Amino acid sequence: MVNDIFKKVVNRMGPLGEHADDAHGYFTFPKLEGPIGPRMMFNGKMKLNWSLNNYLGLANHPEVIKADADAAAQFGMAYPMGARMMSGNSNYHEQLEKDLADFIGKPDVILLNFGYQGVVSAIDALVDRHDIIVYDAESHACIIDGMRLHIGKRFMFQHNNIESLEKQLNHATKLAEKTGGGIMVITEGVFGMSGSQGKLKEIVALKEKFNFRLFVDDAHGFGTMGKTGAGTGEEQNCMDGIDVYFSTFAKSMAGIGAFIGAEAQIIKYLRYNMRSQIYAKALPMPMTVGSIKRLELIRTRPELKDNLWKIVNALQGGLREAGFNIGITTTPVTPVLLNGTIPEATHMTFDLRENFDIFCSIVVYPVVPKGVIMLRLIPTAVHTLEDVAETISAFKAIKHKLDSGQYRQEKLATAKN
Repeated sequence: MVNDIFKKVVNRMGPLGEHADDAHGYFTFPKLEGPIGPRMMFNGKMKLNWSLNNYLGLANHPEVIKADADAAAQFGMAYPMGARMMSGNSNYHEQLEKDLADFIGKPDVILLNFGYQGVVSAIDALVDRHDIIVYDAESHACIIDGMRLHIGKRFMFQHNNIESLEKQLNHATKLAEKTGGGIMVITEGVFGMSGSQGKLKEIVALKEKFNFRLFVDDAHGFGTMGKTGAGTGEEQNCMDGIDVYFSTFAKSMAGIGAFIGAEAQIIKYLRYNMRSQIYAKALPMPMTVGSIKRLELIRTRPELKDNLWKIVNALQGGLREAGFNIGITTTPVTPVLLNGTIPEATHMTFDLRENFDIFCSIVVYPVVPKGVIMLRLIPTAVHTLEDVAETISAFKAIKHKLDSGQYRQEKLATAKN
């Protein structure tokens, strides 16, 4: 008997897709409208918005808007045509790579079209079937998907647990001696859910005992961490020990694209072997030129990062003072952890959005353990202290409702009610 693939797909819709009819357009795939910023329109009303990774406020910065618009007027959206290896290269692409390399202190950089796609393809290019990957248990989905392409062995170590990593490196070393391969350790600079920093300095120190290369996804760290904003490697004073440094433009740079920094020979290898770049059209010129301006602002306007951290410290300090559990974050990512069920989380989110006019991301099982509700806040440089005070006041109110069982007594709130 041959099964119908479409029937199989529908039957394994998954926990999010199963509730699509009620959730779509409100809890999932919501539409935020109007200029990007701390307050945007949702469901017909203005909401205080904590859900965008616009850390430095560059998405609507006037100099960024002008750079994007001027490049679009000059080049259009199609230029350059073709993959960079064939016909899609330009002086601007190469300038952006040089500027990025200088900023993060790496010998060379390769520009990528997208972050998720870039990590997947980089892992595929860097390891073969003889090599072993050792990765953090809380690695982002792009890392997991990159490893799915790897037909060799991989070992997972407990999140930020150096003892567990050392144990897995012992296993990996013994196996590599048999296969003749090498070892790649993969982790993150900033973990996007918990806000914890990867223990990069401690991992780098293990190179004295083990022979491996270190790949760091610093999507949330670039622009936000370190004295100059050069990332979590700078923050922990161990950038030289990071062999492959990745970050995306989708966070602090408020754009599209990504990059990898490494030694020159590795970047040369990636240029000629990274399939997602060889077989894909080059990054459009408006995004390339606009990213040059974005990086310039990160480098020359330290007040952007200073403003971000003013809001981060006020928000996180205020939440802790009010008795909220925000985990172990040491970065702008601000998780608020509450005890409750998925239906309670639904009611609470609806209440926040419709009665308190606050829009933030909500995370439930299976991303967090059963019985835990995470409200994930992303502070930015363009939020205000008044925004912080308003949010903490609202969170106190919804926590009282949650603790007193009010969200268990309501009819399930949906966008159709």
